[in-house]
Amino acid sequence: MSLEQTMADPRDFTCTETLRNGLPVTMRHLRADDRERMAKAVRQLERESIYTRLFSYRNELTEVGLDRIMRVEPGREVAVVVTTGASEDEIVIGSGRYVVSNPDEEERTAEVAFVVEEDYHGLGIASRLLQHFARIAREQGIAALDADVLAENKSMLSVFARAGLPMTTRRDGGVMHVTLALRDAPK
Repeated sequence: MSLEQTMADPRDFTCTETLRNGLPVTMRHLRADDRERMAKAVRQLERESIYTRLFSYRNELTEVGLDRIMRVEPGREVAVVVTTGASEDEIVIGSGRYVVSNPDEEERTAEVAFVVEEDYHGLGIASRLLQHFARIAREQGIAALDADVLAENKSMLSVFARAGLPMTTRRDGGVMHVTLALRDAPK
């Protein structure tokens, strides 16, 4: 799918990308049949990756936690997985989600977050997810994407800085609040 194409429903999103190392991946909306793939992906994350995503250490993924990961509220949330392989051999190596923070307001914003399996860091997955989220969010009438990032997470802060979108940041203790404007920004 080219970036210029539009889609009526973000749940129809799917595209194939080639990472910096030449690995082909599929980026697509989270499906109900991804439950076990997501559980396996989360179980394989290192503690530090969980900490940078959730700002706390977790020892295990509970069924309640997995239920939350799998629940996507149409019109308010968009969840995308990045996979390698096909069919029953498909493996989730990254994911991202945005959640509309203020669905009833005219100037809607969405909070965005990503996690990428450690063996795939530095290959452009988060940057590409952000690029797709920005396009999908614009199509959904969202004015800005927000993210809270640990100040020590330089790689994620760099992803946002390189996005080519007007960006503002505000530090609150050890957390950087990042806002990326989508209106009047380059497409």
